[in-house]
Amino acid sequence: MLKITSAEFLQGVADLRQLPKNELREIVFIGRSNVGKSSLLNKLCNKKNLARSSGTPGKTREINYYIINNEFYFVDLPGYGYAKVPEQMRAGWKKLIEEFLQRGEPIGLAMQLIDARQEPTPLDLMMMDWLEYYEVPYLLVLTKADKLPFSKLGKTIENFKELFHSQLNEGCCHGIVPFSIMKADGRLDLLKMVQEHIVDRRPTKKKAV
Repeated sequence: MLKITSAEFLQGVADLRQLPKNELREIVFIGRSNVGKSSLLNKLCNKKNLARSSGTPGKTREINYYIINNEFYFVDLPGYGYAKVPEQMRAGWKKLIEEFLQRGEPIGLAMQLIDARQEPTPLDLMMMDWLEYYEVPYLLVLTKADKLPFSKLGKTIENFKELFHSQLNEGCCHGIVPFSIMKADGRLDLLKMVQEHIVDRRPTKKKAV
């Protein structure tokens, strides 16, 4: 099982020309504003203040890179779907994210975060369509799972499996993982997927400079 021994913020990217020169493999985190991306990233790394969410939802406009174990990246994409953000800014974010996903390699796996208590939004579905179109392997991560009763969570997971049956069986979706920040439920499952898609598939052991 993968053990994260070091995790540090590397840089923010507002233009793809600013991407890190050392092209290590990437785990990408995608989701709407307030879905819990920063909290999930912190919990995976066991580092409380590694990723910080903005006090104003939708304010973050950069792609944030974190260097993990000096061997691969966690990449936090800007949150989407916050209504008070100007349309021109939302359009710029969409363009940046789509161009980012078009790169294919070195993206090893994307984690599409959706609040377990809510139905997927049109933007969630659009992001999944992009992941499918650009053939990016991804997981559906149902955040805030601890806020649902156990019996209702099971039903929610089944509903998601039915809703995304084709993506799970014929597409690029590699599974649905409920995640709880409070209990850390799902953490080991996500680390196992990082292990499979990043560590076990690297052609050579590359070190960041």
